[in-house]
Amino acid sequence: MQSSNASMRVMSHDALHFTARRSRWLARLVVVTRILLAIGFVPTGLVKLLGRRFTEIPASEGPIWSFFEAMYQTGAYWQFLGAARLGAGVLLLVPRTAALGALCFLPIMLNIFVLTLALEFTGTPLVTGLMLLAVVFLLLWDFPLWKGFFSAAPAVIPPKLANPAWRELERALLTAGTAAGLIVFSVLRGLLPSGFVLPALAVGATAALALGSVWLLQDRRDAPTIDPAV
Repeated sequence: MQSSNASMRVMSHDALHFTARRSRWLARLVVVTRILLAIGFVPTGLVKLLGRRFTEIPASEGPIWSFFEAMYQTGAYWQFLGAARLGAGVLLLVPRTAALGALCFLPIMLNIFVLTLALEFTGTPLVTGLMLLAVVFLLLWDFPLWKGFFSAAPAVIPPKLANPAWRELERALLTAGTAAGLIVFSVLRGLLPSGFVLPALAVGATAALALGSVWLLQDRRDAPTIDPAV
């Protein structure tokens, strides 16, 4: 009886996940979430990997900045943190390795969230908590893949809804928006001159508006028609 109940729960979880994976807008939210996390962490990771300070605020300003300065002074550990964030961000941007990237981000974001709580950052735990939830969301999206590691049953992931006629345009707009976001954050981290900000913002805004329009138009074109006589 217990085995039967367990099987029913697994089936309900699988059915719920299958339904979620058939949602075109949830699939789009997954892509956008991956891009936003990568944009936030790739430039930051590169700063640390290059051995630069995360912030120029002096350690005398308080324990929070003393903590960052102490990590910076370790040298190799600071660069290791940067390499981990950079690597996880790059993995997220590649569709074939995005699930692995989300898994790598779980300990990174959990550590950052606990750190902001421990050091009593004002308001920051809310932001890092939402980012941690975003990582959990990405992991749940690939639930059958992770289940396959602990079960003999094959991990079957239902296909996402995608119209081949729009795929290349969507990919181009997503690439343009991602590049623009990476440029803006690279400027904020001191990796690029400030003159890149306005052009990148213009490209990013244009790509976002165009992508939203494409998605809405695609949904209207692909919507099933209903015979009013029925």
